Amino acid sequence: MIAGTELEIESFIRAQAYGLGFDLVGLATLGPVETAAAFDGWIERGYSGEMHYLPRGAEKRRDSRLPFPGTSSAIVVGLNYGGTAPGGPVARYARGDDYHDLMTARLDELHGLVEAELGRPVHGKAYVDTGPILERDLARRAGLGWFGKNGSIVNPEIGSFFLIGSLLLDVELIADAPFAADRCGTCTRCLDACPTDAFVAPRVLDATRCISYLTIELKGEIPEDLRAPMGEMIYGCDICQDVCPWNVRFAQPAREPGFAARTALEEKDSRPLARDLLALTDEEFRAAFRGSPMKRAKRRGLARNAAVVLGNVGDCDDIPALTKALDDPEPLVRQHAAWALEKISSRYLPSGPL
Repeated sequence: MIAGTELEIESFIRAQAYGLGFDLVGLATLGPVETAAAFDGWIERGYSGEMHYLPRGAEKRRDSRLPFPGTSSAIVVGLNYGGTAPGGPVARYARGDDYHDLMTARLDELHGLVEAELGRPVHGKAYVDTGPILERDLARRAGLGWFGKNGSIVNPEIGSFFLIGSLLLDVELIADAPFAADRCGTCTRCLDACPTDAFVAPRVLDATRCISYLTIELKGEIPEDLRAPMGEMIYGCDICQDVCPWNVRFAQPAREPGFAARTALEEKDSRPLARDLLALTDEEFRAAFRGSPMKRAKRRGLARNAAVVLGNVGDCDDIPALTKALDDPEPLVRQHAAWALEKISSRYLPSGPL
């Protein structure tokens, strides 16, 4: 048990958080959220698409004391997921174990360590991208980085390839200074690189045009005008982060073993992976992606995305897989497979469609 100043508990928290494997640690005082009005306006303009859970939690998002009443401070952490890994059809964060489970378990462990050090129960709760919290706002307030023009939090030492988690506690902690600087300058590489033109303005994303949204959150048909710009992306997208100079210079390999690519994704290019995903049964999908963030898209979503990729970059060798997908039990998959066959036909069979 600590017998001394508040600074000692802060030092203890930082040491334990780093010891648990987190790459960034900051402390913030909970209260009214600076970016809440912008968030409300973003939803009102329809940029959140089918993410209907966002407006439902808007009231709590306006004040970070509301998600878990009785708490006053937040320990905000960042976990690097490996921006130096090669790009590919699956976003880097999604290739290994589900970060929600991994980070929540670590934050729960940190919670227990704080209780043991203080010698009393501590009211609190861990959040990792699952509660009504504007996490980027909390991370900036805790000094972890600034809002990049692509909307990601950018840290000057490791770039933006890190995930955010927070532990809300009823312990009064001395907060870190918020990250006040904007170090993007005049650079617009992230905005210019987006293949679907999803950025309405710097730091304003129309999620309905974002490849991550289209491949994960959108549950129905992918708009035809956005299929070709998706290119080879099957799940998520890292393009706007890949081109960021802060990532080009400072991105680091992941130290967390749980982020290593699982067997179903290891060393696979987009076409063989797409064919594999199209062939999966529901049971095979559950076995292959148990404990993976990719399960969020469900089999039908991944198969839909796979069909679009083959329509974009496939050739005649991919016709059998797509033809078989025409008998898929999901109408959504059949529809996108038919579109893909038509695209391949127009490229390689000039005499007419299949």
